[in-house]
Amino acid sequence: MIEPNGKPREHGSDARAEGQPSAGVEADVRAATFGDAEAFERLYRAHVSRVYGLACRMAGSERADELTQDVFVRAWEKLGTFRGDAAFSSWLYRLAVNLLCSRLRALKLQREREMANEIPLAVARARRDSVEIRLDFEVALERLPDGAREVFVLHDVEGYKHREIAEQLDITAGTSKSQLHRARMILRRHLER
Repeated sequence: MIEPNGKPREHGSDARAEGQPSAGVEADVRAATFGDAEAFERLYRAHVSRVYGLACRMAGSERADELTQDVFVRAWEKLGTFRGDAAFSSWLYRLAVNLLCSRLRALKLQREREMANEIPLAVARARRDSVEIRLDFEVALERLPDGAREVFVLHDVEGYKHREIAEQLDITAGTSKSQLHRARMILRRHLER
C-alpha cells in the first residue's frame, strides 16, 4: 500500500507506528475478548471499511458484504488468539486476507465443478458503466478472472510480494507473476476501449 508521501507502507504498520494512540483499541480488544459486544462493535466500526474495501477488490462487490461479515464473525471467534504482538488492525487484516483467499479458492473449485463451458473474459465485451475512470476501473477489476484479480489486488493494491502471495493462494511465485501480468493486460485492454 502507498502512503501519502508516496513511499510503500510496510505490512503491519498501523496507528502505533504512525504515532497515534492505540490505548482505546487495546481496551476494546481486551473487553471484546471477554465477551463485551459493544467493545467489539467499536472495533468493527473502526475497521469495517478497510475490510470491505479489500473484499470488494478481491471478490467483487456482489460478494463483499457477505465476506466482510464472515471476516468479522471469524474475528469474534478467534479474538482469544490475538496475542498483541502486532497491532489489532494488522492481525485483523491478516485474518481477512487469509479468510478471503480461502473462500475464493473454495468458490473457484465449486464453479469449476458447476460450469464446464464458461465464456472467457477475453471473448466477452466489457460494458462501459461510467465515464469516470475510477468506476470503469472497478468494473474492469470485477471482471477479471478470480486468480488474476486476487493476485492483482494483493500485489498492486495491497503491496504484498510474490512469495507472500504464493503462500496465501497456495501457488508458486511464478504463477503469481504470470497472473499479475495477465491481470494488467486484461485491465489495459478494457480501459483502452
